[in-house]
Amino acid sequence: MPRSNNDKHPLFYVADGSWPEVVLAPAAPLSAHCGLLLARDLDRTMRSCELSLRSLAEAAQVAHSTVARVLNGDVLPDIGTLTRLEDALDLQLWPGPAAVRAAASGGTTILGTP
Repeated sequence: MPRSNNDKHPLFYVADGSWPEVVLAPAAPLSAHCGLLLARDLDRTMRSCELSLRSLAEAAQVAHSTVARVLNGDVLPDIGTLTRLEDALDLQLWPGPAAVRAAASGGTTILGTP
């Protein structure tokens, strides 16, 4: 899927660490920061709810490989996928513009918390 402004997938912009506990390159676009925050929240939620890739994918009616690719920073989910994941989890995963800008400006730690 083409990305706006030719942004690459979030994993492309890793400067240090192992996904998702990474530091992104200073020039990483907002989309990479958004993808990182989303992957962290999704991973944390799946672990706390003890959900497997397949069980979440089935509940959200998306391919388990899509969930894996989002978790691994290989892709930014489209709005339909994001909506289905949020609905299945009954949780907002989209970090929102304020969180993304804070992450991009260095306002969050390596674990994604202020």
